[in-house]
Amino acid sequence: MNIRKQRQETILELIKSEPISTQDELIAKLRKRSFEVTQATISRDIKELKLVKRIGPSGKSVYTVGDTSSSRLSPKYNAIFTESLVSVDYAFNTCVVKTHTGMANAACAALDASDNPAVVGTIAGDDTIFVLCRTENDAQELCERIKGAL
Repeated sequence: MNIRKQRQETILELIKSEPISTQDELIAKLRKRSFEVTQATISRDIKELKLVKRIGPSGKSVYTVGDTSSSRLSPKYNAIFTESLVSVDYAFNTCVVKTHTGMANAACAALDASDNPAVVGTIAGDDTIFVLCRTENDAQELCERIKGAL
């Protein structure tokens, strides 16, 4: 098992067994378990694990596991996204989504809400969205999924 996976499993174990309110607390607990981590690493882990802060039994906000559903849009966002689409294509690791005029921002917000780990970031104009993906394969897969919604 690679170190990242071990660290993330340890993070999940820690937040399930004790209340952890800050990244600094999490870093300290991981260091006690021999994981040398930085704040940036913890921040990425929190995002990848979809951890959220909720009010714990003590009334203090603590990390918990958030929505673990895969990168799917809620019905509300799905409707906005699919009704806005005109076309989609990709080049290298960038997916280009064309929408009806004035709909790119709403469609982009819906795409962002899907929290797809293959997506690095998005930029929306009036009728075009650029989706930067981690790899060319990710862009191709995203493009194919979006084409399925057309």
